[in-house]
Amino acid sequence: MKRFVIAIGLLASALPVAGWSQQNAVSEGNMEVIVTAQRRDADDYSSDTPAVGLIRKADFAVVTVTVMGDSRDRLQRQDDIYAMVRSAIEAAPRAGVELAYGSRTLEPLTMANYKELSLRNDSRPDSQRVTFLVKVPLSGTDAKTAQQRITSYVKSVRPVGRALMEQSGEMQLSIVAPDQYRGAVADLIIADATKMGEKLGPDYTIEIEGLHRPVEWVRAGLSDVMIFIPYRLVVGRRR
Repeated sequence: MKRFVIAIGLLASALPVAGWSQQNAVSEGNMEVIVTAQRRDADDYSSDTPAVGLIRKADFAVVTVTVMGDSRDRLQRQDDIYAMVRSAIEAAPRAGVELAYGSRTLEPLTMANYKELSLRNDSRPDSQRVTFLVKVPLSGTDAKTAQQRITSYVKSVRPVGRALMEQSGEMQLSIVAPDQYRGAVADLIIADATKMGEKLGPDYTIEIEGLHRPVEWVRAGLSDVMIFIPYRLVVGRRR
């Protein structure tokens, strides 16, 4: 009796060898990363997200905050801003939040590195600002509660001189080491291809292309993310 065939295209030959883009993605995939509503850039693939991926709760709710200062004296203005950042770092454990910085991959914000935050000019010549991130773990809580905790924390940090701190963006999500889910994602893809092959019957073959590619991630709800590999199924007729 004939059976359908599933071929995993290029998997065995491609996995041991990593090009520049894959090495870059792997380094990100082992860190905490911000998840946006759109997939990240990937060479030579369309912007379509595959139908199959792993949907799970994100690790953190993340909100961007800005500390602004408008003292006329430049040195006083910078002292006020950095003093408020120090106060924010000190207040974080009491509020049950964590602080970080970075646009794609995140690093903890601490007393040892807070001056790595770049001062930027604001809308007026005598105004400057810095931005960083406030995070709340989503294990054991929901996105609404996490947002409320962040809002309460921001209000609890007292102004220093003419410096103020406020939220400056919508809530985002982050996940830690998305590469750890690669095996689970591959299992889902292969299971889906197997079911598709059973539906098509023995006269067809199915090839899975792209399993050698790095994992990617996209937001899939208020507190959920989808982790996927940009694969595609190629259906052929058996000769």
